Amino acid sequence: MKARHLQVILFVICSLLFSPVGAQTVTRTQHRAAMAQDAVTTGDVTIRKPEYICISTDGGKEQLIMDGTKFTMTMGGKQHVTDSRKNAQFATFHSVLKAVINNQPIPTTDELTVSTKNGQKTLTITPSPKKRQLFTSFVLVVDAKTSAIRNLRMNGRKGDYTEYMFK
Repeated sequence: MKARHLQVILFVICSLLFSPVGAQTVTRTQHRAAMAQDAVTTGDVTIRKPEYICISTDGGKEQLIMDGTKFTMTMGGKQHVTDSRKNAQFATFHSVLKAVINNQPIPTTDELTVSTKNGQKTLTITPSPKKRQLFTSFVLVVDAKTSAIRNLRMNGRKGDYTEYMFK
């Protein structure tokens, strides 16, 4: 199956099976150090327990889906799929997101730092550096009382990042 067909199928599943009832809106900022202006799009985020997140922006052209241990990201027309059981970069990210979704204690690891300020927890995940990683770190900001996700930033190499602001 071609990547474009899979992208359309994922968008339809995300849109139909997980209706926007209870969904949040999201603003996605794509920053590239080499570009003069950031690309900003809006969309929806749907969270279902125990470990499903679908962030869809730009009419479904850009998506980030966590379904169990499987991560599917569509950015710039390219689709990246990985599994946190096989990709160490996403292992801690997956365990932290799962804990936040289920309002459970945040797991402690050497890759994770947690700070609390102004009623928000900032969780910074810095995986061990490897040559071909998509991201150098993940920063997740959650409400300290409700565990609602406020912000997710995925930092790339050379100052690039993708940031999601949840409303």
